[in-house]
Amino acid sequence: MDLAPPGPLDAITDLPGLRVGHATRDEPGWLTGTTVVVPPVGTVGGVDVRGGGPGTRETDLLDPRHAVDAVDAVVLSGGSAFGLASAEGAMAALADDGRGWPAGPEEGQVVPIVPAAIVFDLGRGGAWRHHPGAHDGRAAYLAASDGPVDEGGVGAGTGARAGGLKGGVGTASAVLPDGTTVGALVVVNAVGSPLAADGTLLAAPLLTDEERATLPAPDPGRVAAYWDERAAETAALRAGTATTIGVVATDATLAKAGCGMLARVAHDGLARALSPVHTAFDGDTIFALATGSRPAPDPFVLVALQTEAARCISRAIAHAILAAQSVDRTADGGAHLLSYRDAITADLPHP
Repeated sequence: MDLAPPGPLDAITDLPGLRVGHATRDEPGWLTGTTVVVPPVGTVGGVDVRGGGPGTRETDLLDPRHAVDAVDAVVLSGGSAFGLASAEGAMAALADDGRGWPAGPEEGQVVPIVPAAIVFDLGRGGAWRHHPGAHDGRAAYLAASDGPVDEGGVGAGTGARAGGLKGGVGTASAVLPDGTTVGALVVVNAVGSPLAADGTLLAAPLLTDEERATLPAPDPGRVAAYWDERAAETAALRAGTATTIGVVATDATLAKAGCGMLARVAHDGLARALSPVHTAFDGDTIFALATGSRPAPDPFVLVALQTEAARCISRAIAHAILAAQSVDRTADGGAHLLSYRDAITADLPHP
């Protein structure tokens, strides 16, 4: 199957009417944040949760057996379970805009439907209890736009790490031959490494030719040092302290069950870009959104859509790793997170 080209922005915001906003907390003592994905009114949602340590909110509502049939926003946040409070801020801002499930007889009596998932980043900025709250969720919602999406250490990816390297936010999109668009946004904070044994990105074969031409060349000495440090880090892992979370979205018409299947297949994109995934230490969660501005796909287009959703997840993970920049918060008692580019290239002296 031929790979579909990306949309103009190569971002989840290539979906008409879909917006993304970040709230970034990187002041002294902080290294965390929140990202909000705001789809058009009437968007259908699904979810697939894997791994041993998920942190989620409102995922039961996305079960096809349950009544709610639309999603108003998806919140991705740092802060571990504390960060789920950021969804309250997005929910309140949506209610201020009059958007949500109609729950009362009068106008404005709505309950916004806001599923959420979190990553673990506590203490990486220096203070354990510095985590996103409702004000961050509101700020990310108010900042949401349909333009280019900032990647790397922003929003929910501010304090993220992946396989011992600096993680972050990444996004990607694709346009099928019939015009159907699919996009993905991920927050990469995984136990698993994004690197192959030689230091190249696992997702490199799924990138476009133009992207592969710009990839850095790994230095063998630095790659060997990375794997030595990786082994020491793996020996000290603790359950529930990592995860990769994200959203895939399409403008095709899908029911809740179809969205759930799209999210399920999209998890394949994690397995092609990170190793291992879905471990006892991760809480990998993918939400799926269908805005319904295009017709329901026939079976062949549906398979192509699912295939590209997984590829967009892989490319978004690679984009997150490539966009991330090194962060050193050891002076504040926090973490030193070395970026992929700094870790495997010979341009800088090894720390």
